[in-house]
Amino acid sequence: MAISEFCHRDVVCATRDTTVTEAAKLMRQHHIGDVIIIEMRGGKQIPVGIVTDRDIVVEVIAAGIDPRLLKLGDLRLAPLVTVDEDASYAETVSRMSAEGVRRMPVVGDDGALAGIITLDDMLWQLAAPLAALAGLSGRGRELETLTRK
Repeated sequence: MAISEFCHRDVVCATRDTTVTEAAKLMRQHHIGDVIIIEMRGGKQIPVGIVTDRDIVVEVIAAGIDPRLLKLGDLRLAPLVTVDEDASYAETVSRMSAEGVRRMPVVGDDGALAGIITLDDMLWQLAAPLAALAGLSGRGRELETLTRK
């Protein structure tokens, strides 16, 4: 299955001109831990960065910088890692692991933002099949007991 089937399509975005305080307010309002930084190109939202709650704490608050004066475009962020919306679940897991990221914007062929996939999303998708497998040995004994009376 393509990762586009699992990603969240409702992505909270901001521009490089958004202040860190405004980004933090967006995170609080939407109960999320990141905001995607976008540029508009040809009427499409192109992801160019991501700022997380951890980035704000470590790079701004701990450094004593006033978040009301600092813009997202002024932050030194790691290069953005994205995943194509037609990438498989396994490819996405591999990419997240290789790049050491917990969140990735999902993009279309044209580079436009299509969604976001997070570590939490991936874990939820893994949990159900693992739980089913965990119960398999007990279920096998139950069926054997019923059929060999």
